[in-house]
Amino acid sequence: MATGGKGVLGFIGFWAFIIGFILAIVAGIFWPTNATIVIVLIILGIIIGFLNITAKEFMLFLLATVALVVVGGQAFTALGTVGAKLGDVLGHIAILVAPAAIIAAIKALWSVAKPGEK
Repeated sequence: MATGGKGVLGFIGFWAFIIGFILAIVAGIFWPTNATIVIVLIILGIIIGFLNITAKEFMLFLLATVALVVVGGQAFTALGTVGAKLGDVLGHIAILVAPAAIIAAIKALWSVAKPGEK
């Protein structure tokens, strides 16, 4: 995630990602069903999408997001309690990055469809 060249907005986007990532880990372990935390993660994901994802990072970010959403925490349920907690953490991280991926994808589509730049 780029922070250079964007000044204060890049700094805010970077910290939104760090805070969201830590919150996703802690919430996945201790409060996996808390709706307020899910809303906060979605809001942080929106901030990340608008302020942090550059065109250069888009493909790698989208690939990582798709992998997280597909796995979504269900792959580890066979490991018992530890697997369930790991699945909850990954699910919360997916909740954080999904809005950012949607916004980044819309920004990419907009730049492709924009007339005059070929």
